[in-house]
Amino acid sequence: MSVYLPEGRLLDTPENIRSISSLAGLTSAMAQGTILEARAVLCDYEHNLVVDFGWCRGLIPRTEGALGIAEGATRDIAIISRVNKPVAFVVRELRGLPEGGVLPILSRSLAQQRCQTEYLSRLMPGDVIPGRVTHLEPFGCFVDIGCGIPSLIPIDQISVSRIAHPRDRFRTGEDIRAVVRSREDTGRICLTHKELLGSWEQNASLFHPGETVAGVVRTVEDYGVFVELTPNLAGLAEPCQGVEPGQQASVYIKSIIPHKMKIKLIIVDAFEAPWSPAPLRYFWEGEHMDHWQYSTPQSGRVVETVFAEE
Repeated sequence: MSVYLPEGRLLDTPENIRSISSLAGLTSAMAQGTILEARAVLCDYEHNLVVDFGWCRGLIPRTEGALGIAEGATRDIAIISRVNKPVAFVVRELRGLPEGGVLPILSRSLAQQRCQTEYLSRLMPGDVIPGRVTHLEPFGCFVDIGCGIPSLIPIDQISVSRIAHPRDRFRTGEDIRAVVRSREDTGRICLTHKELLGSWEQNASLFHPGETVAGVVRTVEDYGVFVELTPNLAGLAEPCQGVEPGQQASVYIKSIIPHKMKIKLIIVDAFEAPWSPAPLRYFWEGEHMDHWQYSTPQSGRVVETVFAEE
């Protein structure tokens, strides 16, 4: 199965640079139907995209700017928002200009259609795919899963540890991995992410009673404070005055209780700090998972995800 990468992943590859750096390179790419990338530098008043090759500029007509634009199913923001960013395309025509030179006519929608037909339509629930974070909303994280085609990771599927906003976990432009959760009748892919971040047992094995470790305050309740130790692991600390969600914390680990899936903590200090989220650690490195169980064998309840084939 062919893999079509998120926009930006091809831009600086030697093959892409060779193809966009000369007329001969574009001619060869057009003959072979190669998907290329270049940076969009302008969206004109008709919403045509202009891309820069250095030695000349190419044009992506509005109707070729994204899948669904021509039919009215996709809004023009899908084109406008690409300015100053890499775009994927195929070369449709090398049009000679009256004053000399050439105007490459390009199609982003054709690259996306091929991605949809040859790659995304063949994905099954449980397939692990690369993605690039494009923007963050309170309800979830939008991810480019190939040639600029978007998909959504709902906020409750990002990690086991609850977060107030996807920015607590991701940053725009970040390359991540995600799991295909399902595919809608429209062909849209639905994603999940938490399964890649490990089970309770895998995460708890990183810590030991008696240690004082770093954490992030996520929730403050009357009965205690939930502190995230990793994206898929949080512990409960005793109530502490003045602690607020989002603060960094240093916490002492009192005990780790696998059969209850609990970690008991004491907050040593909680404070404001402008630190970015730590790089994600993926416990699952394979390309497909059929089943994921978060809960421990000793636990009385089962927390799992079963990826059923459609």
